[in-house]
Amino acid sequence: MTRQLLLLALLAAAPAVAWSAEHCAVDIHGTDQMTFDKAEITIPKACTSFTVTLAHPGEMPKNVMGHNWVLSSQADMQGVLDDGLKAGEAQDYVKPGDTRVIAHTRLIGGGEKDSVTLDTRSLKAGTAYSFYCSFPFHSTLMKGTLALGS
Repeated sequence: MTRQLLLLALLAAAPAVAWSAEHCAVDIHGTDQMTFDKAEITIPKACTSFTVTLAHPGEMPKNVMGHNWVLSSQADMQGVLDDGLKAGEAQDYVKPGDTRVIAHTRLIGGGEKDSVTLDTRSLKAGTAYSFYCSFPFHSTLMKGTLALGS
């Protein structure tokens, strides 16, 4: 009887564990049409880390239509983009060691994926965060907001 109760308790808890892990991650797609398939990402308050997986379902190579996912405060976005442009493709259009960049994936081409996991404790409530592609001129269309859930 005790074994059956223990098994029942474990089975009841399993969906909650799967649910919480599932919601501390997001998949986002960047296309050959210079778009992300999401404009907003909200990180649940319970998540201490959060993983973003960027997929590029297109066919164009990264030197022509490369995409990355970069996160910074909204106030730092333009400076990060300007410095990323100077850093060039060899640095995935992200200035090495840029402390304004909270997280970023590598630059990927069609058919590729990359992931990044960020420590959500580094995010501050009340700060506006933006995510974007730093490939030259892509951020005009490929951008969105990231927020901490309440």
